[in-house]
Amino acid sequence: MEVSQTGIPGLVTIKPKVFGDNRGFFLETYSRAAFAAAGLDYDFVQDNHARSGPKGVLRGLHFQRPPSTQAKLVWVVRGAVLDVVVDLRVGSPTYKKWFGIELTEDNFMRLMVPRGFAHGYVTLTENAEFMYKVDAPYVPADDAGIAWNDPEIGIDWPVAEPILSEKDARQPTLAALGSPFIYQGHDTSGEDS
Repeated sequence: MEVSQTGIPGLVTIKPKVFGDNRGFFLETYSRAAFAAAGLDYDFVQDNHARSGPKGVLRGLHFQRPPSTQAKLVWVVRGAVLDVVVDLRVGSPTYKKWFGIELTEDNFMRLMVPRGFAHGYVTLTENAEFMYKVDAPYVPADDAGIAWNDPEIGIDWPVAEPILSEKDARQPTLAALGSPFIYQGHDTSGEDS
């Protein structure tokens, strides 16, 4: 697999080796040994799978507050999304900066999102299916998020009026919420917060 830096500490893209021929393709979707060899030492505990029917569904920007923070490995198995993360780690050289990448069923790209980031995506096709691994369980009491259209962050979403859940339509701005994360340098063991 090929690991590439994004310019945000700890946030990397991953391109797996894909073996294809006239029959189709094969790839390892995850290998703990390969990740550890690349310095990405995460202990994933759960896999999640989401499907969005219409084009223009926006999910996010979500995170879990300490002590229930999560790192995520995300990718798409059907269709395409614009995947976006925002660095919420106060003191980080990229605090409040966002990064976006198109994840598709054809490009096989993955994004490794460390703890301390808000995460979301918008579907670019109908019937998009999104997969992700997390290194900590979901804790409803620590569930949080920020507004998808926070003007201070200024994400360049490709849709003006996305389809949102009621929860995502009323998320606060980062300024109103405040960040619960402090940057202490990057640690790929999942302890970064």
